[in-house]
Amino acid sequence: MDQDEQQDSAQPVAPGATRNEFVRSLSTGLKVLESFSAAEPKLTLSEVARRSGVSRATARRMLLTLVHEGYAYTDGRVFELTPKVLGLGQGYWSGRGWHELLQPSLSELSVQLAESCSAALLVGDEVMYVCRVHTRRIMRIDLALGTKLPAFVTSMGRVLLAELDDETLRHRMQTMPRTAFTQRTVTDPEKLLGIITGVRVKGYAVVDEELEEGLRSVAVPVRDAKGSIVLSLNTSISAGRESAAESVERTLPHLLRCAETVEDLIRSLGDDVGRLTVPQSL
Repeated sequence: MDQDEQQDSAQPVAPGATRNEFVRSLSTGLKVLESFSAAEPKLTLSEVARRSGVSRATARRMLLTLVHEGYAYTDGRVFELTPKVLGLGQGYWSGRGWHELLQPSLSELSVQLAESCSAALLVGDEVMYVCRVHTRRIMRIDLALGTKLPAFVTSMGRVLLAELDDETLRHRMQTMPRTAFTQRTVTDPEKLLGIITGVRVKGYAVVDEELEEGLRSVAVPVRDAKGSIVLSLNTSISAGRESAAESVERTLPHLLRCAETVEDLIRSLGDDVGRLTVPQSL
């Protein structure tokens, strides 16, 4: 037993468990896992040992075990966790909602951008908001969970519509209601078709004062393990603060990184992702 294990043996055990039922190595391994964070995903052996409160020798054994099992990767100098770690929470997420799954990632994105951020699914010709983090109120519309908006006039909707094949997309553009919300709203089906096919090429969508005057939004897709778009993430911006190009330059890298994190979460759930609940429509 090394010094760390001797210290662990003096720690209190869980209620209902005896001293012999307390697995010190598991406790130490969990401390090592918890030493990593989104802000610092790559750590040296010394950093892990310091953060987890164990010796370098113990930290090394734990880290190499994680590497062997596929939960961590090392280049010989630093260690980082792999997406396989997300699978440890699969039982927790199964049967829960999109909001619970997405809220931590969207909250971090909102802090990074100092803007409100949302996630939505495509439901018919509309987007349904399944998660939203507010910073300040810049929209007249109260976007609660379950709120639906026309897909053609929202950045997330255009990202989601871009997943449709050309024939289906053209039919949707011609048959869906296309009410003008502002003087800048694009309602012509051919123009919309061109805009949305352009989203496929760019990999993101920008809607500038088409849904509401003074409001701009930037959205990116989130794909499942098969590469299909399952939902979209966006951020809402006051249009008068900067140009559209500046908004894209400032927000897109953060949106794409957040989308990658959410994609890892979705992949970790496998087929159980289909069991995530959605909010009731308002």
